[in-house]
Amino acid sequence: MIFVCMAIVVSFIGLLPETSDAHGIAGKRFFPTTFAVDDPFVSDEFSLLIDHRKMPGDGESPSFLSTTFSTELSKRITPAFGISVGESWQRIKPDGGPATTGFNNLELSMKYQFLTSDVHEAIASLGLGVELGGTGTKRIGAESFSVISPTINFGKGFGDLPDSLSFLKPLAVTGSIGPNFPTRSKNVTVTTDQSPDGDIVQTTQVDRNPTTLTWGFTIQYSLMYLQQFVKDIGLGTPLNRMILVIEFPMETCLNAGCKGRTTGTINPGVVWAGKYMQFGVAAEIPINSRSGRHVGVLGLFHLFVDDLFPNSFGKPLFP
Repeated sequence: MIFVCMAIVVSFIGLLPETSDAHGIAGKRFFPTTFAVDDPFVSDEFSLLIDHRKMPGDGESPSFLSTTFSTELSKRITPAFGISVGESWQRIKPDGGPATTGFNNLELSMKYQFLTSDVHEAIASLGLGVELGGTGTKRIGAESFSVISPTINFGKGFGDLPDSLSFLKPLAVTGSIGPNFPTRSKNVTVTTDQSPDGDIVQTTQVDRNPTTLTWGFTIQYSLMYLQQFVKDIGLGTPLNRMILVIEFPMETCLNAGCKGRTTGTINPGVVWAGKYMQFGVAAEIPINSRSGRHVGVLGLFHLFVDDLFPNSFGKPLFP
């Protein structure tokens, strides 16, 4: 399935324009939007991410096949400050059971890009995200409590390396780290049953909601940067607009019964960036049994709203 998706993407992008403007730009460096690790820059953009993977069971719950369509719309308020709203629809198919569908909780976030260094191809930002509890569908696991997530994000290109290391100049890294604080520390469920002798018996179950740490980074090698600023090695369309990406999105539990446990995936993939849009496809490889036992696939479609509508929706509200 991964190779089929890549073939479709490669066939289509050969027909599109081959220039890219200022989205995540620092000096000569263009930082693409990636799959699962938060971007370090603010911009006007729209993203659609498809995530298809077999997920592990938990306790008595069976493993299940998950397909999620996530959308996000980001808007700059000033050149350095932006907000975004995100929503996702998920289909869950448990082993041996019927499929369930619904929306996850609505997500709101803001981001302030406090550093842009053209000389060092560096970007850094602070973010704050809120998952609004009770806005999603309970049957697919959307929680009734909210989660608050402050983050720090960074991006660094290696174009400032000496010329003796010229073929390392297309390399770049990005990363994001931040805790996730639930607004409710525990869920209390009381069930009432009747015993064989007619007595009413109440059972109380307490499930603690842990604080977690989301952390991750990407390693990128830009064939676009190689062609334009290091050496023209004769790559044609679509290879000359591609960026090879490998992601490492992780989450570590900080307290409650799961303290110290880390889950995550390794996502090798490729991104193609044009003037108005970006495509990407990646594999999703679990790092341990808690993260799953099956390889999934990620697909990304991204619109650069600032290039599509430069004089209206695509510019900051307060320049």
